[in-house]
Amino acid sequence: MFIEDDELRELYKIASSDHIEKIESGLLHLEKHPSDQGKLDELLRATHSLKGDSRMLGVEEAEMLVHQMEDLLNEVKESQGLVSENLCDRLYHGIDAVKKIAREAVTGESSGVSIFDVVAQMMGAEEAEEAEEAGGAEEAGGEEEVSPIFNRETAPSYQAQTEEHQIETVRVDFNKLDSLMAQSGELLATQMRLARRSDDISQITELWEDWSRNLFLNQLRFQELEPKLTSEEIAALQQFEQINQQYLENLGDFVNKLQAVVVEDNARLESVTNDLESGIRNLRLVPLSHIFNLFPRMVRDLGKQLQKKIDFQIEGGDTAVDKRILQEIKDPLTHIIRNAIDHGLETSEERALTDKSPTASLILRGYQNGNNIVIETIDDGKGLDVAKIKATALRRCAYTETELESMNQNQIQSLIFAPGFSTSTKVSEISGRGVGLDVVRANVERLKGSIQVESIPGQGCKFQITLPTSLSTIQVLLIEVNKTPYALPIDFLDKMILVAKTDIFQLEGKPTISWNNEPLSVVWLADLLKLPSKPDDSLVKQKIPCVILKVGSERLGIFVDQFFDQQNIILKPQSKLLQKIPNISGATILSGGDVCMVLNPRDLMLTATQKTGFASEPSQLLTKAVVKPKVLLVEDSLPIRTQVKRILEAAGYDVTVAVDGLEGFKTIRAGKAFDVVVSDVEMPNLSGLEMTARIREYPEYEELPIILVTTLAKEDDKRRGAEAGANAYITKGDFDQNLLLNTLKRLI
Repeated sequence: MFIEDDELRELYKIASSDHIEKIESGLLHLEKHPSDQGKLDELLRATHSLKGDSRMLGVEEAEMLVHQMEDLLNEVKESQGLVSENLCDRLYHGIDAVKKIAREAVTGESSGVSIFDVVAQMMGAEEAEEAEEAGGAEEAGGEEEVSPIFNRETAPSYQAQTEEHQIETVRVDFNKLDSLMAQSGELLATQMRLARRSDDISQITELWEDWSRNLFLNQLRFQELEPKLTSEEIAALQQFEQINQQYLENLGDFVNKLQAVVVEDNARLESVTNDLESGIRNLRLVPLSHIFNLFPRMVRDLGKQLQKKIDFQIEGGDTAVDKRILQEIKDPLTHIIRNAIDHGLETSEERALTDKSPTASLILRGYQNGNNIVIETIDDGKGLDVAKIKATALRRCAYTETELESMNQNQIQSLIFAPGFSTSTKVSEISGRGVGLDVVRANVERLKGSIQVESIPGQGCKFQITLPTSLSTIQVLLIEVNKTPYALPIDFLDKMILVAKTDIFQLEGKPTISWNNEPLSVVWLADLLKLPSKPDDSLVKQKIPCVILKVGSERLGIFVDQFFDQQNIILKPQSKLLQKIPNISGATILSGGDVCMVLNPRDLMLTATQKTGFASEPSQLLTKAVVKPKVLLVEDSLPIRTQVKRILEAAGYDVTVAVDGLEGFKTIRAGKAFDVVVSDVEMPNLSGLEMTARIREYPEYEELPIILVTTLAKEDDKRRGAEAGANAYITKGDFDQNLLLNTLKRLI
């Protein structure tokens, strides 16, 4: 029997080789330690797995022989006897024959195995006939003995087997691959930290530029003072200027060279790190078909057993996923499919009563969605019985009638994932032997995934499992609460918005906003994490940062102090200290070296659902929003820049500085969000007017307030400022800090 499908053939080649190796190793061990029941159990598991794989792929001769081997071993186990040397010899005959049959299934070359003779040998027929065969051989004058297992023409020699054996692949322990992936993650974190050093050098460069500019201004002042100084004082000042000038030149050369080297090294390290991480990740990826292709035979057999006609279809089997995820998801998928066949799909007679096709439809689908892998099982059966689910919840005292009435249909259907929850009054061997869907959900969540169910009564049911493509690196949004950073996985975020105070209202005693024309409950993250509130009314903005969390079909708004970055992180597994802490799924180290807790979106949603002590008045929430408005200050004069920066920071603004119009424009285009720009007009490289005009060329900055502060006080100057796109024009001659602050409040 030759396996026609290339992928299945390769799969059987690897699996059968692995099982046969374990069986041979187990037999060798039991020959030396015949009373080792633990090893006997391992041997039985290996034979059972090889039998199942052979049956699944239609290698019936191998299945028959391994089944006989399994029976012989079970006899020993049930009688609590010892594995004899004679039994091992007979089992070796069987496993040798299985090797040849497996080779035929993979290569198509005839095995030459006589199944009848091999089974007879394993049953001990050879010993019973030995004496008779020996006597017959003497009478025949010593005729050549023929092996009962292999025909003479096809029996391969040991030398031929060893010559044909080639190492085509290298098998790597998966734990070693995990360790290598973790080290790659550490390398990525190191590369991110080194990238921060480039920013530090940029700040040193900015300091050097300020120092050079300040030295030039001092030289102008010294020239003004020269007529009033003695020759000795002038000489001392000139020497001081020369020394400072020399130091600055040396520092500038050093900083420029260092920056060039760091940029080059960072680029090279980033390239190597990304290639290494991508290469290791690809080593771990295998197609979903490795698991999907195990189910058609199971569906066929179960359908026949339950007298149900099923059209089973597989889609997206070529979608690649992490091997560990693939291994762990096999049992949950098996449970869901068995459950669908047993409880969801109807018989042909039952379907006829509802005008359905006599053949039921069951689809197993896999596809990639962003950074996630989605696996769906879709049937056109009778769907979930919402009334039974409610009745079961009431019977188990899990919820009251009032609580159930307040739930929507999706929430009620999700109750089937509760521990021990089942609407069936009988334990079925087919659909899970009494194991509930809570175990399925626990297995999925252990893989950092989620499972959702959607059902329409009488029309069918869909289970959707969402899993990350990688378990080591994830993309997160960094948020801040009480000046402490936290990370939220991007895949669970729907939107980031700013909520006005006036948009918050009460609905059934809970703070609520309107989102997509529907009410959306909102909570404060500090409340969910049980953190102390630290309000500062002087810094409260009119709008509060809010992230819309999504878990399946559920949505929740979460207020935070601010959201400030988005990046890929290396997720560290939870330590024993964190395993029992709710809402936390792990930790990571940010590029700056800070430890950051990674939040668990599902736990947050559950905590928000169960918690009733949230602030009931919107004003209580608003006093907690401490978000500093972000100001970009563009000024080439160091003294003025320092003075204005202090004024703005004292008034509660987060200030970023730029030394000229060109740097200011580049800072904005780099993607950092600002609430307002305060700029000088006369500057080198790019004036404030030119910078303003460039900013207004981009539609996304159309509403960005720009305030020009300058010594140019003529009406023509103000007109040019307005034409460039400035919202306000303040002259330095009339400068008053209250005027600037009032203008900022009016424009933001």
